[in-house]
Amino acid sequence: MDLEPRLLRYFIAVAEERHFSRAAQRLHISQPPLSYAIRQLESTLGAQLLERTSRHVALTEAGRVLYREAQALLRQSEAIGTLVQRVDAGLRGRLRIGFVGSMLYRGLPDLLASMRAALPDVEHVLVELNSHDQLEAVRRGEQDLGFIHANPAPSEVRTLDLMTEPFVLCVPDTHPLARRRRVSLRAVAKDDFIFFAREASPSYYETVLSMCVTAGFHPVVRHEVRHWLSVAALVSQGLGVSIVPACLARSGLAGTRFIAFEHQARSVSQAIWPRQVDSPLLRTAVRLVRDHYGAASAKA
Repeated sequence: MDLEPRLLRYFIAVAEERHFSRAAQRLHISQPPLSYAIRQLESTLGAQLLERTSRHVALTEAGRVLYREAQALLRQSEAIGTLVQRVDAGLRGRLRIGFVGSMLYRGLPDLLASMRAALPDVEHVLVELNSHDQLEAVRRGEQDLGFIHANPAPSEVRTLDLMTEPFVLCVPDTHPLARRRRVSLRAVAKDDFIFFAREASPSYYETVLSMCVTAGFHPVVRHEVRHWLSVAALVSQGLGVSIVPACLARSGLAGTRFIAFEHQARSVSQAIWPRQVDSPLLRTAVRLVRDHYGAASAKA
């Protein structure tokens, strides 16, 4: 049985006013259409809902039941309408977000706080993954939004440059150079190096390697790991030196020192998301990312 919300609203007004004329005024309609609508509702339900006299309108037992249920139905209808509108506006749903650990020192916590405030009804599912794994997860549709170190992206993935920063030399605090503010990269040519794993981020591996070659030496790579924080942690244990994004100096990791050196390369962080997905929620999330980082436009 299809009960029009309009008829239910008309009935509720008459039930509460106990008077057709006052109910019509409340609804901003004339009385004849209101009387016709109530008769139509009674005909549809096959039950008398109101007892009418020239001066008084009273609810029948069936009318009292409908009044109670009609209120619940209209509240539910309004709630559904609000839910659908919020979903359509990108304000409800679930976001699967990946990130590389260094983003914790590149403004990601503040961004996530802003997203939670702007999207309180959205479930944010976070997972730490290296750049390569995130690109694959987004390509396969297993991740909605990612934050990576700049890497060549497959055609199925859109990218947005967020920020750039220099690289710095990371050494144990017991290293002879630990108290220096700036050094030549050649000063660590004979040290063991800890690299970000080639398979986790080929572009970063090649960038760091090329800096060493440009400085005139081939580094002895003793360890390769898949997360920048692991790189810094191994350095803190005296297992080697490394070249890392400058943001890691804000990690507060005990046992490490971060030293500037001359170079031209920059560390670039990016946001990524599926090219073919155009959900309102994802559009809203990308807009919040753009606003937070002040980035200009997505790469083609």
